[in-house]
Amino acid sequence: MSTDIYTIDVFKNLSLTFSEREIIRSCFTEKSIKKGEHLLLNGEDVNSILFVLDGCLRTYFIDDKGKEHTLQFAVYDWWISDMMAYFSETKALLNIECIMDATVFEIQKNSLEKLCIKIPVFNRLYRDKVEGSIVGYQKRIISILSQTATERYLGFIEKYPDIEMSIKNYHLASYLGITTESLSRIRKELSSPK
Repeated sequence: MSTDIYTIDVFKNLSLTFSEREIIRSCFTEKSIKKGEHLLLNGEDVNSILFVLDGCLRTYFIDDKGKEHTLQFAVYDWWISDMMAYFSETKALLNIECIMDATVFEIQKNSLEKLCIKIPVFNRLYRDKVEGSIVGYQKRIISILSQTATERYLGFIEKYPDIEMSIKNYHLASYLGITTESLSRIRKELSSPK
């Protein structure tokens, strides 16, 4: 089922001419992704960014010891890609996996650049999203460095209220920087009557 990009909150309030709307519509490709599918693997070229309409994706990398580290979950109204590779035009270091059936809009790098040049209001929207993601990453780094595991878990629940029970424990534990055993202990402590 095809979704009109202008029914999505982030786009529907943009003041655009009919021509600008058609240009934007032509630059995005809607994709349906099933749970377990990968949209990007380490070592691949990164030529696009994905806008999440529904479902949930995660970015992760695998260290030299084979351990997975989840960097990001992307849900409705989030953009996701391997931004390091995308901006530096290098091969992907990260993997992107669908962890809940999802619908995304994909835009190629050359199309995104074209939209940013031709349509100032779209450029502003994209810039706001990039700035927001930079802020988000810095907050995440600060939380990892300064918060307890319980505080990080509570922050996750606040940020992603609808996905906790739909994702695997080891994905959440790796995102929080803890073991699955520690995650179970934290949940047990929080659910125990005081």
